[in-house]
Amino acid sequence: MTTAVTTAVTTTEAERVGPLDRLRALHREQRIAAEYPAVPALLAELAASPTGLADLTRAGRLLARVEPESIRELHPGAGPATVAITGHGMLDALPPALTAQFARHGIPLRASDTEYDSWLRDLQDTGSPLYAPGTDLALCVLDAPVVFDELPLPWRVEDLAAALDAKLELIAGLVARYTEHGPGTLVLNTLPLLSSQTHQLVDHRSRTELSVRWREFNTGLLRLAAEHPRLHVVDLDPLIAECGPLRDSRLAAYAKVHLGEELLGRYAREIGHLARALRGRAKKVLVVDLDNTLWDGILGDDGADGIAAATTYRGEAFRTFQRAVKQIGAQGVLLAVCSKNDKEPVLGVLRDHPDMVLREADFTRVNANWQPKDGNLRDIAQRLNLGVDSFVFADDSPFECGLVAASLPEVAVIRLDEEPALHVDRLLADGWFDVRELTAEDRTRAGQYRSEADRQDLQESAGSMEEYLKALDIRVEVSPVRDHELARIAQITLRTNQFNLTTQRLQQADVVRQKASADHLVLAVRSRDRFGDNGVVGALFAHRTAEGLRIDNMLLSCRVFARGIEEAALASLLTHARDSGAAAVLASYRPTAKNHRVRDFCPSLGFEIIEESADGALEFRHSLTELPTLPAHLTLDVTFTDA
Repeated sequence: MTTAVTTAVTTTEAERVGPLDRLRALHREQRIAAEYPAVPALLAELAASPTGLADLTRAGRLLARVEPESIRELHPGAGPATVAITGHGMLDALPPALTAQFARHGIPLRASDTEYDSWLRDLQDTGSPLYAPGTDLALCVLDAPVVFDELPLPWRVEDLAAALDAKLELIAGLVARYTEHGPGTLVLNTLPLLSSQTHQLVDHRSRTELSVRWREFNTGLLRLAAEHPRLHVVDLDPLIAECGPLRDSRLAAYAKVHLGEELLGRYAREIGHLARALRGRAKKVLVVDLDNTLWDGILGDDGADGIAAATTYRGEAFRTFQRAVKQIGAQGVLLAVCSKNDKEPVLGVLRDHPDMVLREADFTRVNANWQPKDGNLRDIAQRLNLGVDSFVFADDSPFECGLVAASLPEVAVIRLDEEPALHVDRLLADGWFDVRELTAEDRTRAGQYRSEADRQDLQESAGSMEEYLKALDIRVEVSPVRDHELARIAQITLRTNQFNLTTQRLQQADVVRQKASADHLVLAVRSRDRFGDNGVVGALFAHRTAEGLRIDNMLLSCRVFARGIEEAALASLLTHARDSGAAAVLASYRPTAKNHRVRDFCPSLGFEIIEESADGALEFRHSLTELPTLPAHLTLDVTFTDA
């Protein structure tokens, strides 16, 4: 989404007017829906301010006045999310905070109203908004009084322990009920504990026992998430550590507001991250500047001996930042450099400087030159075969951050400053790389992308594309997805945008359900070549109907485009359909902003277009009378039954 904000103020005035005022201007002119693609940039400015959470809640109240459907009509890619909210205390501050946090990621929000202390009824009643069809997230926000209000008077720690055990058993049953009947992801939270609660016990031994039992209860909640794929538990402890008072005691006593507005704002931020991850919008690439970002000093002015990322007071802060970047890179996030420097000195530092935690091998691409940084980001994206909307850019220069934000609004920009001790906090604040579950392929992704350089060298030395593909020695395997691959297959449906026929997004539980159905095929596509194993690179979903075999979706990672893997996989499915007696194979194409390259894929393998909609959607049919031949340069291993 790249639409720029255009208001009645001039550029000079816009520089003086804050983002909240600009949003108010859009609201007055009734242009929020029309300018919605530019709203995330305004909200990013708000989030970076010292009063960011409060300002975002104010912005959320404005955004909530715009119908989500009016946004989708103008911007088809901005599909609304439906969130049902329930809880114990009053949660009036939560919906506007959620609206703003979702809008930060380009997601309009439909949020249900919430009533005081309705959580138990809402979770028990399959007719409540939590169970309504189309609900994406069901938020059940709990607090400590949900336990303490049920204690006898006077109470002892034994009474509290019994109440906690009973409450955890009750919640576990409700979670099981929701995962069986509910349509979306259920979200719970750990319960914070206040000194006004612990100190009602006057002896230290009892307080200690209370704290132990309370933590065991919260641990039990967190463990429920490991048992149920469609349950997420937000741990409030790290959020409370970042914010002010947990609540205002007067509001808690008189208005039943047991969780303060700041904490609910931070909770909403976490839910925004979750919604983004569930939609497969996690970022894939972290691009960092070097001077005063990864190290203290300017390489061109100070020389390699004059920069520091350890051994000095400030240098230690940069070392901490490098460690955080390396940690992220070890979990499948691709790392790249975009720096205004000469390349050879940069490589010398990355290879040999004793302070460096990050080395040349940690980066899939090092762009060190004197070209504009927005152009360098486009170059990195092209070489990685990824869209810039999968990029996060971290830089200490206001000019460079402003340039990238203006020319590449799809890029998430992290504005660092002269205080390196805050670099890590700013890098991690918005959870840009959060995913529901890390897969084995995630941990090896950086190495797989680095091996692309070897493939590019081979391609450049080959006399033709045919010679290159033959020399690659590609081996493709198509077979039913294995249990340990379920998370990876779900991830492919969520994060693959270019080679994706229908863009159906599936959570792991959805993949499990289809895999268990006798009428469905859930196939994994794996590949390897002379440079290594690429792992699971694609997926095929199909089911049997009276008309034949219908392909629900086909997906392939952009890493392995144009190597014949997609042709081999679909040809194997067509052969299986014919051999198993299917009358035909049916498929669909649903156009998006990014999958136009697969529009002609099915017709290229003999599918006939039988219907075309006004929006560009296509329906295909293959009669199976003449099957496509396999690409000669690869080897195919096919199994259509579980081992």
